[in-house]
Amino acid sequence: MIEAVVSAPAVAAVAVHAAERVAGVRVQPGVAGLVGSVVRKARQQIKGLQPAPVEGVRVRWSGTVALLEVDVVISGQDQAAAVARAVQRSVRALVPELTGVEVESVFVTIVDVAW
Repeated sequence: MIEAVVSAPAVAAVAVHAAERVAGVRVQPGVAGLVGSVVRKARQQIKGLQPAPVEGVRVRWSGTVALLEVDVVISGQDQAAAVARAVQRSVRALVPELTGVEVESVFVTIVDVAW
């Protein structure tokens, strides 16, 4: 039997990619994610790694199911609620497709609006 484990950073990297597929969206860490981002980048530089970006996405687990929190900056030209729903749909579709991890919820926080 082969068992595969998909790590939280791998799920987060796919979620970043999925969110940024939505027009006018850029994933960006909120205040809570900045400290973790700095520590992670330092650790990766020491190891000489060039991993996919995961800043701005937090992954929590409920058993084997993922609960995702995504912080985004949106275009000032778009309706915020519609963009947040589009991000949710994109993340909910792509994460299971590329990782095999079931997504229970996707919480989207709009941290800024770019004009």
